[in-house]
Amino acid sequence: MTTDRAAANRTAPGPTGIDPAVIEAAGIRVRPAAGHIGAEIHGVDLAGGLDAAQVAAVRALMLRWKVVFFRDQGLDHAGHVAFARLFGEPVVLPRRGKASPADFPEVETTADRLELGGRFGMEHDEWLRRRRHTLLRGWHCDHGARVDPPAATILRAETVPPYGGDTTWSNLAAAYAGLSAPMRAFVDGLRAEHRLGVGYQPRPGDDAYVRHLLDHQTATVHPLVRVHPETGERVLFVNGYYVEQIAGLSRPESAAVLELLLEQATRPEYTVRFRWEPGSVAFWDNRAAIHLAPSDNAHLGHPRIMHRVMLAGDVPAGVDGTHSEAIVGSEPGRW
Repeated sequence: MTTDRAAANRTAPGPTGIDPAVIEAAGIRVRPAAGHIGAEIHGVDLAGGLDAAQVAAVRALMLRWKVVFFRDQGLDHAGHVAFARLFGEPVVLPRRGKASPADFPEVETTADRLELGGRFGMEHDEWLRRRRHTLLRGWHCDHGARVDPPAATILRAETVPPYGGDTTWSNLAAAYAGLSAPMRAFVDGLRAEHRLGVGYQPRPGDDAYVRHLLDHQTATVHPLVRVHPETGERVLFVNGYYVEQIAGLSRPESAAVLELLLEQATRPEYTVRFRWEPGSVAFWDNRAAIHLAPSDNAHLGHPRIMHRVMLAGDVPAGVDGTHSEAIVGSEPGRW
């Protein structure tokens, strides 16, 4: 009996929520960053390659904490892609910003104002004002208007401002679990349209960005609650950046319910905020977390250069097993 109890203690989830034997086998240290989401992983060199035990531990921790952080990593573009391939198939985007490296099509670089500065007849600041004019509008998962949004994103920092520029994530599984039972039952059966360009406030007269949206429109009907394909968790699949309308509800009903759900999804207790440093890496579950890009550093005049690799995802399924349906602009597995 003593032996059985000792064995049970060794396999019981520890403070990280993972079997301690998995952490021990990987030779890593884990420090949770917040109560519901986020953990820092120490004792691993991403550029040096991970063994099977380390890959298993990182995957388990990412699934449990939704986003995991590594500091002081010496990854270059090749190492970034190699690390991503340990966990899935990197996405190759057909179009990337002009700061992205030509020799590594899996890597997308975001460098402050280089993405939209001067494009569509407006500078980056104006685009942000028109696109993200409320706090909730900025929260998003990556490429959520696609029928198969990426499964995960790996973002690394090359250059960051001395202060400001933090990113915040929120745990959508915890947000769903935090709803009352009647509200969970209500949203379980709903579906919502996710569309590129939702909430954009057009410029007076001709607007080149509106024409761009019409030419490159992407829209999908997703379950409002998706079942995570690996953990089985129910996830409140909402964000402020793409969600257009809840199917079957009137516009006023949809707007009221979406506001309630977005406020639930971004409650402070479900979030974690990460202070970037050069060499920092964040690896998050794009199926179960939304994030908020920083808006406090544009006036500082300091560069912020980040590199992103995304992993191909599946088509979401709802509680009843019904999958997402593309309206326009995307097909599973084709970017």
